[in-house]
Amino acid sequence: MKIRPRHSRPRYDARARIAKALAHPSRLMILEALEDREVCVCDLTDLVGADQSTVSKHLAVLKQAGLVEDRKDGVMVFYKLKVCCLQGFWDCIETVLSQNLKAQQAVLR
Repeated sequence: MKIRPRHSRPRYDARARIAKALAHPSRLMILEALEDREVCVCDLTDLVGADQSTVSKHLAVLKQAGLVEDRKDGVMVFYKLKVCCLQGFWDCIETVLSQNLKAQQAVLR
């Protein structure tokens, strides 16, 4: 039986670009912080533990992936989530982490 992809190659490439944008702990922390409210770059530096230019680079990656959007107010730049579907993503990750932990604990018994 020949297995066929469900989507086109460009669709998988687009998915991979989004997944790559998510593949950094600092960007995951930023996304969680933006779930509740709009936040300026300056407030994210302490959260991430990095300087403003590094945080801005992370935000640029997330923006290019279509996950966040920005708004300028004078010299300040505020970011917010562009999508509201991340809770399901977090839930999936936590489920995988929990299952992995259970499997590791079973091996140790």
